[in-house]
Amino acid sequence: MSVPKYVIPEMIDLPDRQWPAKNLTSSPQWCSVDLRDGNQALPDPMDPDQKLEYFKMLCAIGFKHIEVGFPSASQDDFDFFRRLIEEGHIPDDVFIMGLTQCRPHLIARTFEAFKGCRQGIVHAYIAPSDLHMTQVFGLDRDQIIEAVVTATKQICELSDAMPESDIRYEFSPEEFTDTALDFGLEICEKVFKAWGKATPEKPLIMNLPATVERRPPNHYADMIEWFCRNFSQRDCITVSLHSHNDQGMAVAATELALMAGADRVEGTLFGHGERTGNVDLVTCINNLYSRGIDTGMDFSDLAHVAETVERLTGMPIYYRQPYAGEYAFTAFSGSHQDAINKGVHKLSEAPARFGMGWKVPYLHIDPADIGRKFERLIRINSQSGKGGVAWVLEQDFGVEIPKTMQSELSRYIQDYSESVGREISSDEVHTVFQNEFVSPEGPYELIGYWPRPDDEDPTFIHGEVKVNVNGDEKTVKADGNGPISAFVNAIKQIVEVDFSVNDYHEQAIGKGADAQAQAYVPLKLAGNSVIFGVGADSNIDQAAVRAIVAGLNRIAKK
Repeated sequence: MSVPKYVIPEMIDLPDRQWPAKNLTSSPQWCSVDLRDGNQALPDPMDPDQKLEYFKMLCAIGFKHIEVGFPSASQDDFDFFRRLIEEGHIPDDVFIMGLTQCRPHLIARTFEAFKGCRQGIVHAYIAPSDLHMTQVFGLDRDQIIEAVVTATKQICELSDAMPESDIRYEFSPEEFTDTALDFGLEICEKVFKAWGKATPEKPLIMNLPATVERRPPNHYADMIEWFCRNFSQRDCITVSLHSHNDQGMAVAATELALMAGADRVEGTLFGHGERTGNVDLVTCINNLYSRGIDTGMDFSDLAHVAETVERLTGMPIYYRQPYAGEYAFTAFSGSHQDAINKGVHKLSEAPARFGMGWKVPYLHIDPADIGRKFERLIRINSQSGKGGVAWVLEQDFGVEIPKTMQSELSRYIQDYSESVGREISSDEVHTVFQNEFVSPEGPYELIGYWPRPDDEDPTFIHGEVKVNVNGDEKTVKADGNGPISAFVNAIKQIVEVDFSVNDYHEQAIGKGADAQAQAYVPLKLAGNSVIFGVGADSNIDQAAVRAIVAGLNRIAKK
């Protein structure tokens, strides 16, 4: 059933479209419009010092085209242009860009701002859609064409009058996706002819914006492919994209339009901009990077970029924002946590199995590549599984929980998380582990254990155990074919528990002289049930007997 207020957008007449079969294998040129399109939409626009810091950050990331303002519309923007130029803040390989309407006095003012600039792009725009022509301007097609041709010729003359500067030209038929395709092409051809000096080495930038997202992404791609096919001198123009996110599909629209033949992308970090914002360049760029494409951009410290943008703009970054959000590389689900844990441990097998160095379940990119850390990879709550708990303890504390013990430990973690009613920190996970498995409350306290090899057979051990039982000190002796066997035979004289120790897991925690042995000992009870105890000591045998005492206290507690 249709909705009378709206209509389904008509398909683009392109039955032999080629872009769906294309695969992106190289990076487009990137242009940041943060300081103009992004800044104008902030509740509290940045002051000059904030804009300068932001500009320097964009240069450090690697942007070569940066739109820094609308100098003819704002004295602040004009002054910022002058500051960048006069104080020498523009790197030699960076083009600064200024926006202007196609009006003579605004164009003249724009060139005043560019005076003395080494490299610049004058960006003129007009909206040739029927909607704008009839509802906003009250102009017809011929009048629109006359305005842009006149403006382009003026820009050409003023750029020729600045031979010391490399001034390029960008033209935007604003609301390109709302404009009739034939008219959009006609106006761009007239602009190209009026400019008259575009070459493959110095192309004219044709920026084709989805100013308001009214169409699905595949329509944008169709329009871009149609334009690229039909423009008379395609090799002398750079086809640029400028997508907005009104329907939440700006990234998809941009990627499909790149497949359709576009060369350049304008956008902002984290999608700042009018209404729902511009296309998010952080997402676009890192998407291509995650597919093995060299983007020329450096987001190796994305956390710092995100903090800087939040501080300068006053706009928080959503916690599930791709790549930069707090939860972007976080798994709450137990099955996800377990899969990530296993995948990271088998990462060395990825090149042979998958032909790539990074292939981990639920993680499409290595967080370390953009400055994220593994210790925040997995979060623990009542829904977390054994793999996640084990991962947190290993990453944050070097504790390698045996698989056979992980299920029991995870139950304690879930119980604790439910009792406090929230996500718990890795420190809390470690505390629960210590309290329940290493130092549980109970009747037994080990005072000391002295294993002594037999004089004739050093593999035969005489053991002496001193232990407090509910405050009473007891001393027992027993022999065994090893230190652990002798201890078990001795302690059984005191405890009223039938148990055996068949094997145990051990690890070293720390390095050098400060390293400690940690032992994970399963006490096998009647009926084949198993209770784990954990002990730590500089000596592995002492760590093991402490683990047995911890296990006995856990049995008594149960």
